[in-house]
Amino acid sequence: MSKALYRKYRSKSLDEVIGQSHVTDILRRSLAQGRIAHAYLLTGPRGVGKTSIARILAYEINKIPYDEEATNLDIIEIDAASNNGVEDVRDLREKVQIAPVAASKKIYIIDEVHMLSKQAFNALLKTLEEPPAHAVFILATTDVDKLPATIISRTQRFSFRSISVKDAAAHLKSIAEKERIAIDDAALELIATRGDGSFRDSISLLDQLQGLTDNNTTITRELIEQSLGLAPSTLIKSLIDAYESKDLKAIVNLLDDSEKNGIQSTVIASQLVSAVRAHIAEKPQLIQLLDQLLDVTKSSQPNIKLLTILATHAVPKPKTAALAIPAAEVSAPLAELQKQATKAKPSIAPIARQITKPAPVAPRPATPSIVDTPTPPTTSGADFDFDWEKLLAYTRANYVAIYSVLGKCGHAHEGDRVTLYTGTTFWKRKLDDPKHRFNLMDALAKVGAGDVILETIGTPPPPKDETAAAVAAIMGGGEEVSVGE
Repeated sequence: MSKALYRKYRSKSLDEVIGQSHVTDILRRSLAQGRIAHAYLLTGPRGVGKTSIARILAYEINKIPYDEEATNLDIIEIDAASNNGVEDVRDLREKVQIAPVAASKKIYIIDEVHMLSKQAFNALLKTLEEPPAHAVFILATTDVDKLPATIISRTQRFSFRSISVKDAAAHLKSIAEKERIAIDDAALELIATRGDGSFRDSISLLDQLQGLTDNNTTITRELIEQSLGLAPSTLIKSLIDAYESKDLKAIVNLLDDSEKNGIQSTVIASQLVSAVRAHIAEKPQLIQLLDQLLDVTKSSQPNIKLLTILATHAVPKPKTAALAIPAAEVSAPLAELQKQATKAKPSIAPIARQITKPAPVAPRPATPSIVDTPTPPTTSGADFDFDWEKLLAYTRANYVAIYSVLGKCGHAHEGDRVTLYTGTTFWKRKLDDPKHRFNLMDALAKVGAGDVILETIGTPPPPKDETAAAVAAIMGGGEEVSVGE
């Protein structure tokens, strides 16, 4: 049985690790100086070399040759995903006390350590803080946020980075040359991109695709797109061009063709995100599209969602009738009206004479006729009788929440304006709340003050006495109170 490429080309020394020099340089210097920590924590995305470096580090600490095929009794690997119970950790605590068989250190590699239960972490904590002198723990995880802070603080933490497309493509090319896989650079770049920053995923994909070729065929980008069910790069470019030019017909036709060819809308959306992201600096107008594309995978009907995102931009916005009139049809009549208005403009003097000599008013008959019915008075713009006590009584019976605030307020009434002094901004905000404001205006209408102009002020009412008001102004404010004799 052939060996998987990602296992065959796994790094066997710190010098072979690619893309993590910020980690390997520190570890290499620490090993050279003999400074060995009792616990290491390796964090980062999947497939970037955490487990490989953990194994290399274990052999380097014990100063023995790295042999992936051999079983070393002093290097114990534990999968926390399947050994995450408190009993598993208690068993580890007992065995860690046993001295190493042949090596200088007994090393425990716990992979996916975030999978341990809360009780298991508690059981591990004391051993991790004060392990025996012969024990070293190397923890690895893709989800460091799930680790208790007490665990993290007792380790030396090393954060791994995602692998760049350039580094991944270069590594894939070296593997392809060793395996005699005929593949062009564009295809290698596509595989590295699909690997999403993971060496393991990229190498596994290359391993899968090497069956596409023989001695007379080269793996191309187009061949990979067909094999993986991806949209051709030309289709992605055409969709972006149609979106920018607002070509609705082209958008619909391109999506229809891709659906007939069995290309999933979620795949197209993912490729569009990558393509737009790569050129967002040159085309900042596509930022809105980039944001909307993220919702396609969340939709229950991603094909319809993708169509609406692309097509909505292409549908022209409706214009109002006024804006639809050509400017020339408006400017000419407007100019003529302005011209006539200028000619007909009266002088100031006649207007003054008309004002100074008003026409005599005919005297009203002593007895009004039947049709001469007096107009009812209105409160708008004029003074009216505002009954504060009546307002309090009505709100007490119908709007208790408003009554509780009004009872703390002072008030002033002038003309058609009523001012409420709430004393504090807290009570002002309550009266200004839309719900309470509606009820307050309803209460005013019920007591005959529906046309009132209401103003709320978040301070106490000003003193009525002029001297007290002057003193309050000097002192920065104040409230008038009555003092009994």
